[in-house]
Amino acid sequence: MSLETMRPNPTWDAASYEDAVDTLAAHNDELVYKVWGGDWCKDCRALLPDFGAALEAAEVSDDRIEEFALDQDKQGPGVEAYDIELIPTIVVEDDDGEELTRFVEDEAVPPAVWLADELEAALETETA
Repeated sequence: MSLETMRPNPTWDAASYEDAVDTLAAHNDELVYKVWGGDWCKDCRALLPDFGAALEAAEVSDDRIEEFALDQDKQGPGVEAYDIELIPTIVVEDDDGEELTRFVEDEAVPPAVWLADELEAALETETA
């Protein structure tokens, strides 16, 4: 089941988030985004449409985005395995399944910006 809240926000302005989009685009064929949320969740409705738009702007293919719809008890696929407590939660993994970073509901900046900053730091460390 996919998340309606991941449908890209048509009014999102990619130019305002150029650095984040560039970072996501630079790695669009080597990372997997696992998104836990619920269409009933106000935080998911507030955050995920813009994140969906950022992934679209970065040309991240659908096969690199996995969406997990949770019920109102925050139960669903992968919740225990990934220790999901708050939603939305976005886990970014490399192709080997290694978790590089995760965004959890209450970060101070939008998911695309937060993840791009974290990915730059994580991937810079790997190549340094």
